[in-house]
Amino acid sequence: AGWSTGQRVVTVQKGPLYRVRGSHVTLWCKVSGYQGPAEQNFQWSIYLPSAPEREVQIVSTIDPSFPYAIYIQRVHSRGIYVERVQGDAVLLHITELQDRDAGEYECHTPNTDERYFGSYSAKTNLSVIADTLSASMAAQVLNRSEGDTVELTCEVSKSTAQHTHLSVGWYHLQGAGEHRAEEVLTLSKDFVLRPGPSYARRFLAGDVRLNKVGNTMYELFIGGVEPSDQGQLYCEAAEWIEDPDETWKVISRKQTGRTSLAVMSQGRDLSVDIAAVESSLSEGDTLQLNCMVGAQKSSSRHFQVLWLLNSVEVARVDPHGVLIWEEEYKERAKLGQLRAFKQSNTVYVLTIYEVGLKDNGTYHCSVSEVKTGDFYSIQTNLSSGIRVNVKPIGYRMHLSVSTSTPQVVAGDALILLCEVRGATSPVSVQWWHLPPQHLGPRVLVATMEWDGTLSLGSTYRDGTTRGRLQLEKASSGAFTLVIPNTLDESDGGWYGCKATERSRGQSWTEEGEIAVTVSSMAGLGLHSMLRSRIAIVRYGQNFELVCQVSASYTLEEVPVSVGWLFQPSPPTGHYYKLVQLLPNGTMAWGAAQLRFQGKAQLTKAATSFTLRMHDAVSANEGTYQCEVEVWRRNTLLLGQPAATTRSNAVGIKVVLPESKLRVATKESSLETVGGADTAIECRIISAQNDSQFTVTWYLLPPPPANATPLKIVRANYSSILEYGAEFSSPAQKSRFLSQRVSSNVFWLQILSAKPRDQGRYYCVVEEWLWLVDGWYKLGEGASGRTTLEFKLPERELQLEKTNHSISAREGEEVTLPCLLQGAPLPITTHLSATWFRREENGLIRSLLTLRCDGAIEYPRENLAGRLHLRRPTAADFSLTLHNVEEGDAGVYHCQVQEWQQQSEGKDWALRALVCSGYIQLTTILP
Repeated sequence: AGWSTGQRVVTVQKGPLYRVRGSHVTLWCKVSGYQGPAEQNFQWSIYLPSAPEREVQIVSTIDPSFPYAIYIQRVHSRGIYVERVQGDAVLLHITELQDRDAGEYECHTPNTDERYFGSYSAKTNLSVIADTLSASMAAQVLNRSEGDTVELTCEVSKSTAQHTHLSVGWYHLQGAGEHRAEEVLTLSKDFVLRPGPSYARRFLAGDVRLNKVGNTMYELFIGGVEPSDQGQLYCEAAEWIEDPDETWKVISRKQTGRTSLAVMSQGRDLSVDIAAVESSLSEGDTLQLNCMVGAQKSSSRHFQVLWLLNSVEVARVDPHGVLIWEEEYKERAKLGQLRAFKQSNTVYVLTIYEVGLKDNGTYHCSVSEVKTGDFYSIQTNLSSGIRVNVKPIGYRMHLSVSTSTPQVVAGDALILLCEVRGATSPVSVQWWHLPPQHLGPRVLVATMEWDGTLSLGSTYRDGTTRGRLQLEKASSGAFTLVIPNTLDESDGGWYGCKATERSRGQSWTEEGEIAVTVSSMAGLGLHSMLRSRIAIVRYGQNFELVCQVSASYTLEEVPVSVGWLFQPSPPTGHYYKLVQLLPNGTMAWGAAQLRFQGKAQLTKAATSFTLRMHDAVSANEGTYQCEVEVWRRNTLLLGQPAATTRSNAVGIKVVLPESKLRVATKESSLETVGGADTAIECRIISAQNDSQFTVTWYLLPPPPANATPLKIVRANYSSILEYGAEFSSPAQKSRFLSQRVSSNVFWLQILSAKPRDQGRYYCVVEEWLWLVDGWYKLGEGASGRTTLEFKLPERELQLEKTNHSISAREGEEVTLPCLLQGAPLPITTHLSATWFRREENGLIRSLLTLRCDGAIEYPRENLAGRLHLRRPTAADFSLTLHNVEEGDAGVYHCQVQEWQQQSEGKDWALRALVCSGYIQLTTILP
């Protein structure tokens, strides 16, 4: 028993394999790691290219009923059989390979294990290719004397598409060819010359050579012929292919006709040899036999030749060349069916035209040398025998079935061709059909008798279903069957042709079949798949969606429409029709057209439909599907389609181009004096080539203010200015200006800088780009801080620095103190003062400014009526707040600046400034 602890493994000959039509093919299969009996069983199946998913059973070592109907005849006649090499290894034999034998072969071993573990089958691919090898040599009858030379030329060619090698060899047959052929000299597939054992000595001496002349000619040279060379010489070519397992296999072998060689020996008076141009014949062929006499000085000698069949005389040629037929052959000779003549004094020919079965047997020729005058025999010699086989006429008939419609859609026509070759008498043809699942017997389709009479099978007589069947004889051996209108899948399967030839009271039959597939347009035969090379596209970029359609029938031959559906983002749960490509090539636009106006392009290539979008925008973002509909051929596009399918969904996201903006972030400081002009720089290091910029300037006031930045001014890409709330007064607008000084440098101009302008300045740059339908912001970046400081004189003003709190009832008034201390200032001194309040959100706002020329500014005009700066003395800048409100609560402080005019008409310069302590004002309900 073949017990094993491993798992079962089935191994089959590695493919793909290429073998020629008509050859004998073997495929090996073995199993290992099995449990159970040592003799395992094997089952062979095939998966044909026309139906790669369907198993067709061929032959089994255990089940005689295993083969499907199309293989029963070949299995029973041992055209296909399994040879057991050992208990767990077999060979599948196909004795004559046919085109329909191409496919994927599966070797299966039924389970004999306690449990399923491992593999129980293996597959390999076999391709059938044409036999293109040819070998030819002119048939000759040569007479040579011992020591002469012989030169023979063999032409060998091939046109196989696969990579193959050739080997060419010369062979010698003793006598009439009844003995085993002896190798003379061979050029192997590896281009190595190899002599036969009997010719090795002469090969090494250079007396036996093989020369290649050109691409196809091979020449054999024999110098100094010997008596042993007498007989027949022929050339054999073999074509080799390397299989995937790296072994070389002969896929075709061809022999030429034979050249007869007679060698006259110096030491023997008379030799006789017989040869046939072709000894394996069919009825009606021509048989030619050559009798060759070898003798020294033959031209001065006289010979009588007798032709014998199965040791019985047929005819004789006397020394004068007179022909005498035996009685039973005289009638055939008169009718021209037999001919015998003396070609030369050493060559005699017997020809039988239209050989019959009675001409089978062994032929000899007997040669007697006679003395002139008396004509008595001096010596007689009998040739060896040559066996002639005549096969019945039916053996010459060959049949093949083909179709120009191997795959059709229901409703299409089937066209089948049956070609009969080699028939010499009229033939009758019968067509049959075997449905796809091989259920039930074969169904008769139609018959054409010898006299051309037609009859239809019962299933095919109703012309309203499949149309009027056409069975015609296109030529002497070509018969066509046309089924105009297939119904459904059941009209697929195998169609066979059976040809019968009758002659002389006998009949011979040949059969062939071909597989066809009829596909229904409904159901699962239609599929579509949507794919896109990119799922994320940038604004302005093109993208395309490919709808790949597949079906179990040829789509190019049926009416097809492809519709494109679109669901915008974010999803609405509903797809809108974008566009539909109708079978006649016109386009019908749907409700979603406005989003794609002038931007969508449809193309078609075979079974691929492409939607190409130009200049993508956000409106094109969403989910796409394609919907495919097909109709039956030759029908109007009315009613429901025969089949419909919708593809998977593909989402397209439209994103902005990547921003390349970089802004200089280096921190810096700038020192100025009061009243002077200054500029803050904002520098762009890199950006997109066609970008435009929006620049916003911000100020971070100095401590103790919080870090909330104040917006100064925003200059957009169209140079429109927008000032922040703290800088919106006409006076502020006139002092703070945004200016573009080059393609990548912006300045904030501060005119007549004031102490309150101190702080940290920076810019925020936005990168904008025009894309298809508008301006889009790609990104932004902030610059480093530039600290603006004031340079002041050494002398300082003095204010009360103590922080304190004041409470006031709503509706009353309150005075917030701000009083300069110390020695009185010179009379030429001019003072300015500003009051500030920090609100609950932390923002510090100016409430009132007393300029050095005595004018008062109210940045917040709604407070102008309630704020008063009375100044009872020149050093008193106390602020009185009337009608206190709840919103007045907060932290207040004042700032006093000293200004001095350099000379008449000159600007005022800041000499000193000082800030007071903080005053916390709390409001109380009345």
